[in-house]
Amino acid sequence: MNTNTQTTRLYHTALSPFCRKVRLVLAEKKIEVELVEERYWEGPPDLKRRNPAGKLPVLRWRGNLLAESQAIVEYLDEAVPAPALMPQTPLERHEVRRLCTWFDDKFHSEVTQPILNERVWKKITRTGYPDSRVVKDGLRAIKEHIDYLAQLLETRRWLAGNTLSLADFTAAAHFSCLDYISDVDWDRSEALRDWYATIKSRPAFRSVLADQVPGIHPAAHYAELDFG
Repeated sequence: MNTNTQTTRLYHTALSPFCRKVRLVLAEKKIEVELVEERYWEGPPDLKRRNPAGKLPVLRWRGNLLAESQAIVEYLDEAVPAPALMPQTPLERHEVRRLCTWFDDKFHSEVTQPILNERVWKKITRTGYPDSRVVKDGLRAIKEHIDYLAQLLETRRWLAGNTLSLADFTAAAHFSCLDYISDVDWDRSEALRDWYATIKSRPAFRSVLADQVPGIHPAAHYAELDFG
């Protein structure tokens, strides 16, 4: 728990997997945080002052401004050791970081970003109409990712091994954004569906499942814990 009297504040936007990853880890660590929604596409003047890259999320924590989601969550895991979200051995930690990068790089570029951009962000930012070809490419790509993750879960309890880790929260952040708009075919893999049902049942997920994006209604099953 953060015992510093200064408010812990997360500058974020609701349907960002990078922001959600940090929110989930903060909640899992039981760190109380004030959420400040940022309309980053409008170029708020304070955004680059908080993060010269002009990106979200930014966490104000114990008098410091922290940027870049993976750097933030690894910092939090060191600063608040319990519950630990990184395993003990170097090889196990490598696997966690590999999968975090898989989702924040490959999965995001092939699936999360194109689908959300067409279905959500174009509407919110009023920058055009959805391109169905781009959406179809993203939906085609997610099938390959689901199949790969299903293979991992054949021999593991969690994505990176037998303990819950940052890899699971990173993946869940991406899937939860897509699940909000019902763009995950959970019937493709029972193992992945069960994994997601388990992690979304954790108390850390409550805030994310309560999200309501103006003008974008969540899927009917989005907040249900048993959606199989």
